[in-house]
Amino acid sequence: MGLLVPILVLAAVVVFVVASAIRIVPQARRYNIERFGRYHKTLQPGLNLIIPLVDRVNTKLDVREQVYSSDPKPVITEDNLVVAIDTVLYYQITDPRAAAYEVAHYLHAIDQLTVTTLRNLIGSMDLERTLTSRETINTRLREVLDEATGKWGIRVNRVEIKAIDPPTTIKEAMEKQMRAERDKRAAILHAEGARQALILTAEGTRNKQILEAEGHQQAMILEADGEAKALERVFQAVHANDADPKVLAYKYLEMLPRLAEHGNGWFLIPGELTEAVKTVTSAFAADRDVRSPSGAAEAAPPRTIGPVARPQAVQAETAHAAEAARVAVDEARAEVEQATRHVPG
Repeated sequence: MGLLVPILVLAAVVVFVVASAIRIVPQARRYNIERFGRYHKTLQPGLNLIIPLVDRVNTKLDVREQVYSSDPKPVITEDNLVVAIDTVLYYQITDPRAAAYEVAHYLHAIDQLTVTTLRNLIGSMDLERTLTSRETINTRLREVLDEATGKWGIRVNRVEIKAIDPPTTIKEAMEKQMRAERDKRAAILHAEGARQALILTAEGTRNKQILEAEGHQQAMILEADGEAKALERVFQAVHANDADPKVLAYKYLEMLPRLAEHGNGWFLIPGELTEAVKTVTSAFAADRDVRSPSGAAEAAPPRTIGPVARPQAVQAETAHAAEAARVAVDEARAEVEQATRHVPG
Protein backbone atom coordinates (compact mmCIF):
# COMPACT_ATOMS: atom_id res chain seq x y z
CA MET A 1 0.00 0.00 0.00
CA GLY A 2 2.94 2.29 0.73
CA LEU A 3 4.27 1.98 -2.86
CA LEU A 4 0.87 2.12 -4.58
CA VAL A 5 0.21 5.74 -3.81
CA PRO A 6 3.50 7.07 -5.31
CA ILE A 7 2.96 4.88 -8.38
CA LEU A 8 -0.51 6.29 -8.91
CA VAL A 9 0.77 9.83 -8.46
CA LEU A 10 3.60 9.19 -10.92
CA ALA A 11 1.18 7.70 -13.45
CA ALA A 12 -1.10 10.69 -13.12
CA VAL A 13 1.83 13.03 -13.70
CA VAL A 14 2.91 11.07 -16.76
CA VAL A 15 -0.61 11.13 -18.19
CA PHE A 16 -0.85 14.85 -17.60
CA VAL A 17 2.52 15.50 -19.22
CA VAL A 18 1.67 13.38 -22.25
CA ALA A 19 -1.74 15.05 -22.62
CA SER A 20 -0.12 18.47 -22.37
CA ALA A 21 2.46 17.56 -25.01
CA ILE A 22 -0.07 16.46 -27.62
CA ARG A 23 -1.95 19.06 -29.68
CA ILE A 24 -4.46 18.08 -32.36
CA VAL A 25 -5.09 20.94 -34.78
CA PRO A 26 -8.37 20.79 -36.80
CA GLN A 27 -8.42 21.37 -40.51
CA ALA A 28 -8.35 25.04 -41.63
CA ARG A 29 -6.97 26.06 -38.24
CA ARG A 30 -3.58 27.35 -37.25
CA TYR A 31 -2.10 27.52 -33.73
CA ASN A 32 0.71 29.93 -32.83
CA ILE A 33 3.10 28.44 -30.24
CA GLU A 34 5.15 30.55 -27.85
CA ARG A 35 8.15 29.16 -26.02
CA PHE A 36 9.00 31.04 -22.85
CA GLY A 37 6.79 33.88 -24.09
CA ARG A 38 8.40 34.16 -27.52
CA TYR A 39 6.90 33.05 -30.83
CA HIS A 40 8.25 29.62 -31.68
CA LYS A 41 6.22 28.11 -34.51
CA THR A 42 2.77 27.66 -36.03
CA LEU A 43 1.13 24.27 -35.69
CA GLN A 44 -0.41 22.81 -38.84
CA PRO A 45 -3.58 20.66 -38.97
CA GLY A 46 -3.10 17.19 -37.50
CA LEU A 47 -1.19 15.71 -34.53
CA ASN A 48 1.53 17.95 -33.07
CA LEU A 49 3.84 17.62 -30.05
CA ILE A 50 4.98 20.44 -27.82
CA ILE A 51 6.99 20.65 -24.63
CA PRO A 52 4.72 20.89 -21.62
CA LEU A 53 5.24 23.84 -19.29
CA VAL A 54 7.61 25.33 -21.90
CA ASP A 55 5.46 25.77 -24.98
CA ARG A 56 1.98 27.19 -24.94
CA VAL A 57 -0.66 28.00 -27.52
CA ASN A 58 -0.97 31.77 -27.89
CA THR A 59 -3.61 32.22 -30.65
CA LYS A 60 -5.92 29.96 -32.64
CA LEU A 61 -6.73 31.33 -36.09
CA ASP A 62 -9.16 30.28 -38.82
CA VAL A 63 -7.53 30.51 -42.25
CA ARG A 64 -10.76 30.05 -44.26
CA GLU A 65 -12.23 32.97 -46.21
CA GLN A 66 -14.46 34.94 -43.89
CA VAL A 67 -17.10 37.62 -44.26
CA TYR A 68 -17.17 40.77 -42.19
CA SER A 69 -20.12 43.14 -42.41
CA SER A 70 -19.58 46.57 -40.91
CA ASP A 71 -22.19 48.92 -39.52
CA PRO A 72 -23.37 51.82 -41.71
CA LYS A 73 -20.84 54.65 -41.59
CA PRO A 74 -21.70 58.34 -42.29
CA VAL A 75 -19.72 59.76 -45.20
CA ILE A 76 -19.86 63.30 -46.63
CA THR A 77 -19.99 63.68 -50.41
CA GLU A 78 -18.47 66.46 -52.48
CA ASP A 79 -21.79 68.33 -52.54
CA ASN A 80 -21.94 68.26 -48.70
CA LEU A 81 -24.53 65.54 -48.30
CA VAL A 82 -24.22 62.95 -45.57
CA VAL A 83 -24.81 59.41 -46.77
CA ALA A 84 -24.66 56.18 -44.78
CA ILE A 85 -22.61 53.47 -46.47
CA ASP A 86 -22.77 49.84 -45.44
CA THR A 87 -19.96 47.56 -46.65
CA VAL A 88 -19.25 43.85 -46.59
CA LEU A 89 -15.69 42.52 -46.62
CA TYR A 90 -14.36 39.12 -47.76
CA TYR A 91 -10.91 38.39 -46.33
CA GLN A 92 -8.60 35.47 -45.55
CA ILE A 93 -5.65 35.02 -43.19
CA THR A 94 -2.56 34.03 -45.17
CA ASP A 95 0.09 34.45 -42.44
CA PRO A 96 -1.07 33.42 -38.93
CA ARG A 97 2.06 34.81 -37.26
CA ALA A 98 1.67 38.29 -38.83
CA ALA A 99 -2.06 38.33 -38.09
CA ALA A 100 -1.32 37.62 -34.42
CA TYR A 101 1.75 39.78 -33.87
CA GLU A 102 1.75 42.57 -36.53
CA VAL A 103 -1.59 44.13 -35.62
CA ALA A 104 -3.87 44.05 -32.60
CA HIS A 105 -7.52 43.34 -33.37
CA TYR A 106 -7.11 43.05 -37.12
CA LEU A 107 -10.91 43.21 -37.72
CA HIS A 108 -11.13 46.57 -35.97
CA ALA A 109 -8.12 47.77 -37.96
CA ILE A 110 -9.72 46.66 -41.25
CA ASP A 111 -12.97 48.37 -40.31
CA GLN A 112 -11.28 51.68 -39.56
CA LEU A 113 -9.20 51.48 -42.71
CA THR A 114 -12.36 50.84 -44.73
CA VAL A 115 -14.08 53.91 -43.26
CA THR A 116 -11.06 56.12 -43.92
CA THR A 117 -10.74 54.94 -47.52
CA LEU A 118 -14.47 55.41 -48.14
CA ARG A 119 -14.36 58.97 -46.87
CA ASN A 120 -11.44 59.76 -49.12
CA LEU A 121 -13.18 58.27 -52.17
CA ILE A 122 -16.70 59.57 -51.55
CA GLY A 123 -15.38 63.01 -50.59
CA SER A 124 -14.27 63.52 -54.21
CA MET A 125 -17.67 62.51 -55.70
CA ASP A 126 -21.08 64.07 -55.69
CA LEU A 127 -24.19 62.12 -54.70
CA GLU A 128 -25.24 61.15 -58.21
CA ARG A 129 -21.78 59.86 -59.09
CA THR A 130 -21.60 58.02 -55.79
CA LEU A 131 -24.84 56.20 -56.48
CA THR A 132 -23.78 55.22 -59.99
CA SER A 133 -20.11 54.32 -59.34
CA ARG A 134 -20.31 51.37 -57.02
CA GLU A 135 -17.99 49.21 -59.11
CA THR A 136 -15.35 51.93 -59.16
CA ILE A 137 -15.61 52.40 -55.41
CA ASN A 138 -15.43 48.66 -54.77
CA THR A 139 -12.34 48.22 -56.94
CA ARG A 140 -10.50 51.18 -55.43
CA LEU A 141 -11.41 50.15 -51.90
CA ARG A 142 -10.18 46.60 -52.44
CA GLU A 143 -6.85 47.83 -53.82
CA VAL A 144 -6.24 50.10 -50.83
CA LEU A 145 -7.24 47.46 -48.26
CA ASP A 146 -5.25 44.69 -49.93
CA GLU A 147 -2.15 46.84 -49.98
CA ALA A 148 -2.53 47.88 -46.33
CA THR A 149 -3.48 44.47 -44.92
CA GLY A 150 -0.79 42.54 -46.80
CA LYS A 151 1.78 43.18 -44.05
CA TRP A 152 -0.78 42.01 -41.48
CA GLY A 153 -0.91 38.57 -43.08
CA ILE A 154 -4.45 39.16 -44.40
CA ARG A 155 -5.62 39.15 -48.02
CA VAL A 156 -8.76 41.09 -48.93
CA ASN A 157 -10.44 39.13 -51.71
CA ARG A 158 -13.46 41.33 -52.31
CA VAL A 159 -15.20 44.42 -50.98
CA GLU A 160 -18.87 45.15 -51.72
CA ILE A 161 -21.04 48.14 -50.85
CA LYS A 162 -24.35 46.79 -49.60
CA ALA A 163 -26.24 50.04 -49.34
CA ILE A 164 -25.85 53.78 -49.84
CA ASP A 165 -28.55 55.62 -47.91
CA PRO A 166 -28.88 59.36 -48.66
CA PRO A 167 -30.83 61.70 -46.32
CA THR A 168 -34.61 61.43 -46.15
CA THR A 169 -35.18 64.71 -47.98
CA ILE A 170 -32.90 63.59 -50.79
CA LYS A 171 -34.76 60.29 -51.00
CA GLU A 172 -38.07 62.09 -51.34
CA ALA A 173 -36.66 64.38 -54.04
CA MET A 174 -35.21 61.39 -55.88
CA GLU A 175 -38.53 59.56 -55.67
CA LYS A 176 -40.34 62.60 -57.10
CA GLN A 177 -37.80 62.82 -59.88
CA MET A 178 -38.13 59.14 -60.67
CA ARG A 179 -41.92 59.42 -60.61
CA ALA A 180 -41.75 62.39 -62.97
CA GLU A 181 -39.46 60.44 -65.30
CA ARG A 182 -41.85 57.49 -65.28
CA ASP A 183 -44.81 59.77 -65.97
CA LYS A 184 -42.88 61.38 -68.79
CA ARG A 185 -42.02 58.02 -70.34
CA ALA A 186 -45.61 56.89 -69.91
CA ALA A 187 -46.92 60.04 -71.63
CA ILE A 188 -44.43 59.59 -74.47
CA LEU A 189 -45.39 55.97 -74.92
CA HIS A 190 -49.09 56.87 -74.81
CA ALA A 191 -48.59 59.60 -77.42
CA GLU A 192 -46.60 57.23 -79.61
CA GLY A 193 -49.36 54.64 -79.31
CA ALA A 194 -52.05 57.18 -80.17
CA ARG A 195 -50.04 58.45 -83.15
CA GLN A 196 -49.48 54.92 -84.40
CA ALA A 197 -53.17 54.15 -83.96
CA LEU A 198 -54.15 57.24 -85.96
CA ILE A 199 -51.67 56.32 -88.68
CA LEU A 200 -52.99 52.78 -88.89
CA THR A 201 -56.59 54.04 -88.91
CA ALA A 202 -55.83 56.52 -91.69
CA GLU A 203 -54.05 53.85 -93.71
CA GLY A 204 -56.97 51.48 -93.21
CA THR A 205 -59.47 54.15 -94.27
CA ARG A 206 -57.39 55.01 -97.32
CA ASN A 207 -57.08 51.38 -98.34
CA LYS A 208 -60.81 50.90 -97.80
CA GLN A 209 -61.68 53.89 -99.97
CA ILE A 210 -59.24 52.76 -102.65
CA LEU A 211 -60.71 49.28 -102.67
CA GLU A 212 -64.28 50.63 -102.73
CA ALA A 213 -63.41 52.99 -105.59
CA GLU A 214 -61.74 50.18 -107.51
CA GLY A 215 -64.74 47.92 -106.86
CA HIS A 216 -67.15 50.63 -107.98
CA GLN A 217 -65.05 51.23 -111.07
CA GLN A 218 -64.99 47.54 -111.91
CA ALA A 219 -68.75 47.33 -111.35
CA MET A 220 -69.39 50.27 -113.65
CA ILE A 221 -67.07 48.81 -116.27
CA LEU A 222 -68.77 45.42 -116.08
CA GLU A 223 -72.22 47.03 -116.15
CA ALA A 224 -71.28 49.15 -119.17
CA ASP A 225 -69.80 46.11 -120.89
CA GLY A 226 -73.01 44.19 -120.17
CA GLU A 227 -75.20 46.95 -121.55
CA ALA A 228 -72.97 47.29 -124.62
CA LYS A 229 -73.17 43.57 -125.27
CA ALA A 230 -76.94 43.61 -124.72
CA LEU A 231 -77.40 46.48 -127.16
CA GLU A 232 -75.07 44.83 -129.61
CA ARG A 233 -77.10 41.62 -129.46
CA VAL A 234 -80.37 43.54 -129.83
CA PHE A 235 -79.03 45.41 -132.85
CA GLN A 236 -77.68 42.20 -134.29
CA ALA A 237 -81.03 40.47 -133.72
CA VAL A 238 -82.94 43.34 -135.31
CA HIS A 239 -80.69 43.51 -138.34
CA ALA A 240 -80.46 39.75 -138.65
CA ASN A 241 -84.20 39.14 -138.45
CA ASP A 242 -85.16 42.24 -140.48
CA ALA A 243 -87.92 43.28 -138.04
CA ASP A 244 -91.09 44.73 -139.56
CA PRO A 245 -91.67 48.46 -138.73
CA LYS A 246 -95.08 47.46 -137.49
CA VAL A 247 -93.47 45.27 -134.83
CA LEU A 248 -91.17 48.05 -133.75
CA ALA A 249 -94.06 50.52 -133.61
CA TYR A 250 -96.10 48.05 -131.54
CA LYS A 251 -93.19 47.59 -129.08
CA TYR A 252 -92.88 51.37 -128.88
CA LEU A 253 -96.55 51.73 -128.00
CA GLU A 254 -96.28 48.83 -125.57
CA MET A 255 -93.74 50.87 -123.55
CA LEU A 256 -96.04 53.89 -123.25
CA PRO A 257 -97.96 52.62 -120.14
CA ARG A 258 -94.66 52.15 -118.31
CA LEU A 259 -93.44 55.55 -119.38
CA ALA A 260 -96.72 57.16 -118.23
CA GLU A 261 -95.90 56.32 -114.60
CA HIS A 262 -93.52 59.32 -114.40
CA GLY A 263 -94.46 62.97 -114.75
CA ASN A 264 -94.15 66.44 -113.29
CA GLY A 265 -96.43 68.62 -115.45
CA TRP A 266 -93.98 69.46 -118.28
CA PHE A 267 -93.99 67.33 -121.38
CA LEU A 268 -93.06 67.12 -125.06
CA ILE A 269 -94.65 65.00 -127.74
CA PRO A 270 -91.91 63.38 -129.84
CA GLY A 271 -92.29 62.81 -133.51
CA GLU A 272 -91.69 59.10 -133.04
CA LEU A 273 -95.03 58.85 -131.20
CA THR A 274 -97.05 60.07 -134.18
CA GLU A 275 -95.05 57.90 -136.53
CA ALA A 276 -95.67 54.86 -134.34
CA VAL A 277 -99.36 55.63 -134.12
CA LYS A 278 -99.56 56.06 -137.87
CA THR A 279 -97.73 52.78 -138.44
CA VAL A 280 -99.95 50.82 -136.08
CA THR A 281 -103.10 52.47 -137.45
CA SER A 282 -102.14 51.73 -141.00
CA ALA A 283 -101.25 48.17 -140.05
CA PHE A 284 -104.58 47.61 -138.30
CA ALA A 285 -106.45 49.32 -141.15
CA ALA A 286 -104.79 47.04 -143.65
CA ASP A 287 -105.69 44.02 -141.56
CA ARG A 288 -109.32 45.14 -141.35
CA ASP A 289 -109.42 45.70 -145.10
CA VAL A 290 -108.19 42.17 -145.58
CA ARG A 291 -110.67 40.66 -143.10
CA SER A 292 -113.71 42.80 -144.14
CA PRO A 293 -116.02 41.14 -146.78
CA SER A 294 -116.74 44.39 -148.52
CA GLY A 295 -113.06 45.39 -148.57
CA ALA A 296 -113.74 48.64 -146.72
CA ALA A 297 -112.52 49.39 -143.25
CA GLU A 298 -115.15 49.52 -140.59
CA ALA A 299 -114.97 52.76 -138.74
CA ALA A 300 -115.05 52.70 -135.00
CA PRO A 301 -118.11 54.28 -133.53
CA PRO A 302 -117.37 57.78 -132.31
CA ARG A 303 -117.03 58.34 -128.61
CA THR A 304 -119.78 60.44 -127.21
CA ILE A 305 -118.73 62.93 -124.59
CA GLY A 306 -121.16 65.26 -122.93
CA PRO A 307 -120.88 68.97 -123.37
CA VAL A 308 -119.50 69.46 -119.86
CA ALA A 309 -117.18 66.44 -119.54
CA ARG A 310 -115.64 66.70 -123.04
CA PRO A 311 -113.11 69.53 -122.38
CA GLN A 312 -111.90 67.87 -119.14
CA ALA A 313 -111.49 64.46 -120.73
CA VAL A 314 -109.57 65.88 -123.65
CA GLN A 315 -107.29 67.80 -121.31
CA ALA A 316 -106.59 64.69 -119.17
CA GLU A 317 -105.81 62.52 -122.16
CA THR A 318 -103.56 65.18 -123.62
CA ALA A 319 -101.61 65.55 -120.36
CA HIS A 320 -101.30 61.79 -120.01
CA ALA A 321 -100.00 61.34 -123.54
CA ALA A 322 -97.63 64.30 -123.21
CA GLU A 323 -96.16 62.93 -119.98
CA ALA A 324 -95.69 59.50 -121.47
CA ALA A 325 -94.07 61.05 -124.51
CA ARG A 326 -91.66 63.10 -122.37
CA VAL A 327 -90.52 60.07 -120.41
CA ALA A 328 -90.14 58.08 -123.61
CA VAL A 329 -87.95 60.76 -125.14
CA ASP A 330 -85.75 60.95 -122.06
CA GLU A 331 -85.19 57.21 -121.86
CA ALA A 332 -84.70 56.96 -125.61
CA ARG A 333 -82.08 59.68 -125.48
CA ALA A 334 -80.29 58.00 -122.57
CA GLU A 335 -80.28 54.63 -124.32
CA VAL A 336 -78.96 56.20 -127.52
CA GLU A 337 -76.16 57.93 -125.60
CA GLN A 338 -75.19 54.73 -123.77
CA ALA A 339 -75.32 52.73 -126.97
CA THR A 340 -73.15 55.32 -128.70
CA ARG A 341 -70.55 55.13 -125.91
CA HIS A 342 -70.39 51.39 -125.40
CA VAL A 343 -71.13 49.81 -128.75
CA PRO A 344 -67.78 49.08 -130.41
CA GLY A 345 -66.91 50.63 -133.83
